[in-house]
Amino acid sequence: MQSDYLAHDAIGLAELVRTRQASARELIDIAISRTEAVNPAINAIVLKDYDAARQRASRDDANRTARSNGEHAADSTITQSALAGVPYLIKDLGAPVAGLRMSMGSRHYRHFVPAEDAPVVALAKAAGLNIFGKTSTPELGQMPYTEPELFGACRNPWNLDHTPGGSSGGAAAAVAAGIVPLAHASDGGGSIRIPASCCGLFGLKPSRGRVPRATPPGAGDLGIDHAISRSVRDSALLLDLLAGNADRPLGAPGTFLGASREPCKPLNIAYVTDAMLAPSLSADSRAALEDAAQLASSLGHNIEPVSLGIDFAAVRHAFLTLWSVTAQDLVLNAERITGNKPQRSEFEISTWAMAHVGRKLGERGLPAALEEQRRITDHLSDLLNRFDVVLCATLASAPIKIGEMQPTSAERMQMRAVTAMPLEALMKKLLTEASNKAFAWAGCTEVFNLSGQPAMSVPLYWNARGLPVGVQFAARIGGEATLLRLAAQLEAARPWFDKRPPLMKARS
Repeated sequence: MQSDYLAHDAIGLAELVRTRQASARELIDIAISRTEAVNPAINAIVLKDYDAARQRASRDDANRTARSNGEHAADSTITQSALAGVPYLIKDLGAPVAGLRMSMGSRHYRHFVPAEDAPVVALAKAAGLNIFGKTSTPELGQMPYTEPELFGACRNPWNLDHTPGGSSGGAAAAVAAGIVPLAHASDGGGSIRIPASCCGLFGLKPSRGRVPRATPPGAGDLGIDHAISRSVRDSALLLDLLAGNADRPLGAPGTFLGASREPCKPLNIAYVTDAMLAPSLSADSRAALEDAAQLASSLGHNIEPVSLGIDFAAVRHAFLTLWSVTAQDLVLNAERITGNKPQRSEFEISTWAMAHVGRKLGERGLPAALEEQRRITDHLSDLLNRFDVVLCATLASAPIKIGEMQPTSAERMQMRAVTAMPLEALMKKLLTEASNKAFAWAGCTEVFNLSGQPAMSVPLYWNARGLPVGVQFAARIGGEATLLRLAAQLEAARPWFDKRPPLMKARS
C-alpha cells in the first residue's frame, strides 16, 4: 500500500478511500510511518498528534461502513467530504489548531495553545483532511529559510545540506519527502513560492482576500494561507474548499478545479528577467526562466520580453517597513496573545532586532510604505491590463546551503547593540545590511505580496546538481483560474509528479 500511497495525490488518495480500496486508517498509518522514517533526516514536523488522527480515521471508517450498510452514521460530515481520509499537516505559524501548541518557531510562544481553529483549519477539517502534525517554520516566519533555534534546521529532501526554503519550509520538505501529498502553507513575502521552488513542488499564492484570514491582517495585509502540493489539481481543489466553492460539484464550471481541467488558451505573457529586489539572477535562475519561456512558447503562448520599470529600492524600503511593523506586533506586543510579557531571551536576536526596528522606524514610516504599496499595485495592474500573465524568477538562485544566511558573530553583535541603543542611523545600517543578505537570494516574490496578485511557483527545471529551481507566474487580481489552467498545461507538457528526491527514493 505504501507504493500506492506515493503514487497518488490527495484527490487520488481520497478516491481510494471513497471506493474502499483503502481505509482512512491505512492512510494515516502510512503517513505516520513515513514521518518516523524520514523526519529524523529532514526535521520537518515539529509537533505530532498521532493518536487523535488515528482515532479520527477509525471513526471515519466506521461511519463509512455504517453508511454503506444503510445504517445511521454517528458523524456523516467527514465521509461526504472531498478529501476524506487524506493525511494533512498544518504550518506551525499563524493558523491556530484548537488544542495544539502553536510555537511559531519561538521560545516565547512554545507553550501557547489556541482554543479555537483558524478558519482555514476549520475548512480543512470540513474537507475531510486528517491533521496529524504541524510543520516547522522560521521564528515568526521572519526568514526565507527554516532554521529556528527552537527546533533546529529543517532540511531539503533533494539534498540534506540545503534549505527547503521558508517560511513554509517544513511543509515543503514534508511533501517533497512523500509524507503527505499536500500541506498547509502561508505566504507573506514568498513563503509558499520560495519553498515550492526549493523542493520541486507546486505552490500557489492566492489573491489577497481569496481565502479567509487565519489571523487579523498585519501591516499592508501581505499574507495569505493556502498550500504546497505535488499536483496542480490538488491545489485547485483545496482552493475551492477554502474559498467558498465547497458546496458546488467537484470540478464544475466556474470552480478552480474545473479551471485546472480546461484547455489553456494562448496567453500574452510578459517575460521579465528583472532581478526584482535581488542584485542579479544566477545562471541557474536565468536558465530556468529561459527554459520556461521556451516551453510556454512551444505551447502556443506569446512571450514578450518586458522590464517592469519599477523603483525596486522604493519597493524594498516599503516592504521592509511593513515587515518590521508586523515583527514588532508579534514580538513586543506578544503579551496580547500569550498573556506573558516578552523577554529578550525568548527570541532570536535577529527577530528581536527587527521588532525594535519596527518600533523605532516602522510606525513612523508606515504611511509612506502604504502609499508605495498603492503605487506598485496600480503599476502592476496596468501591466496586467496589457498582458495575461507575468513570467519571472521565483528565487535568484538554487536552494542555498543550511546556515549560509545565518547572522555572523559580528552581525549578532551589531543587532544586540542596536536593541540596546536604538539609534536611527545604526538601525538603518543594520536593516540595509540584513536585507541585502536576504534579498540577494529571496528577493523575487515580495512584489506580489505588496500588490496582492495571485502568483505561483512551478517546478519545471532542475540544475546540474539535481536541485530544483522553480519559475514564477503572476496574474491580475482574481486570476487564479488563469494560473491554474496554465499550470495544468505545463504539468502535462513537463510532468514533475514522479520526480522524487534521493531521500524519498531511498526510504519509500
